[in-house]
Amino acid sequence: MVLVLIIAMTCLGGTATGWMIARLGPLSSLDERPRPRAQLPASSPLPTSTALPVRPDATALEGQIEEVYRRVGPGVVNITNRSLEYDFFMRPVPREGSGSGFFYDRDGHIVTNYHVVEDAQELYVSLADGRSMTAQLVGVDPSNDLAVIKVDLPPGEVTVVPVNEAYEVRVGQFVVAIGNPFGLERTLTLGVVSSLGRVIESPNQRFIGEAIQTDAAVNPGNSGGPLLNLAGEVVGVNSAILSPSGASAGIGFAIPASTVQRVVPSLIATGRYPHPSLGVKLFELTTEWIALLRRAGMDIPVEQGLLVVETPRDSTLRSGTQQVRVGHVLVPIGGDIIVAVDGKAVSSVRDLMVLLETQTAVGQTVQVTVVRDGREQTVPVTLRELAQ
Repeated sequence: MVLVLIIAMTCLGGTATGWMIARLGPLSSLDERPRPRAQLPASSPLPTSTALPVRPDATALEGQIEEVYRRVGPGVVNITNRSLEYDFFMRPVPREGSGSGFFYDRDGHIVTNYHVVEDAQELYVSLADGRSMTAQLVGVDPSNDLAVIKVDLPPGEVTVVPVNEAYEVRVGQFVVAIGNPFGLERTLTLGVVSSLGRVIESPNQRFIGEAIQTDAAVNPGNSGGPLLNLAGEVVGVNSAILSPSGASAGIGFAIPASTVQRVVPSLIATGRYPHPSLGVKLFELTTEWIALLRRAGMDIPVEQGLLVVETPRDSTLRSGTQQVRVGHVLVPIGGDIIVAVDGKAVSSVRDLMVLLETQTAVGQTVQVTVVRDGREQTVPVTLRELAQ
């Protein structure tokens, strides 16, 4: 069975999710004749059930979870994305999807996933008190799968869900997810942090680093909802699940609070987030490509790295000086081969994307380790904004 990465949101091509609830009843025997009933001996006492004692620590945990839901639940919203498309015969086809979000500040800004609001023509928000209202799109960042929308509410009617980027998330800690799976509003699930530092793909085929893996049940409709510690603080934004069926299989991923706090203020202020880039075009030197280039007579002095193939005129990095045909592909060679940034090894485009995204910013100068003319050296590079 192939596992696929499924964005945790109801499909925009659907309408309502179908449910079938069956009740288990007594099974009829093929032989309908009455059967004698078993009798206990008169001297045998009837068995009695004895409840297991409730451990004090279990009661304390339950109390914490209840308190988290009581305080945070009103700050979690259901988001409906509506749009109108046209089929082959130009007939209008309504599309609707749903996801989750939470209030970020008292100005009515709501954090959610980009894929929850993608291509929306109308956005509606359902509050905990049953009210529904339209929302305006404020800003989006597809590369980090984050978006901000806004509703008009008096500050006193907004329950802000605090984001704690300083909280030290550790494997084994309890976490709580609150969202709207399958349209079931403000559903709470409990789990633990299963792993840290995961890398997941974003909606625009880039990579999101430092993702939190959890076994808290996350299903379609949970997207954009908060992943919380037992203090009721956001440690991540639920974004995706790994599942063979589309439902929770115990492997969910959340965008970390550090990314939320880095991106969201920019989305509120400008509607966008500038992504750092070296400003050059690269060719990933995989083991297979290195073997092919060596067979073609090229001297490749590394076993992995990123070959610089094109640079702007003012770049401190050097691009390829000649092209070599390998099969049907022309590979520009002779340029720098990047092997590390700020002392951290990079062997793939994914490594470089995650490192720049999580540890640098536009305008910052980084030290890039390259192999040039067969020798390793360090080159300073000022990061540019990634062209969208």
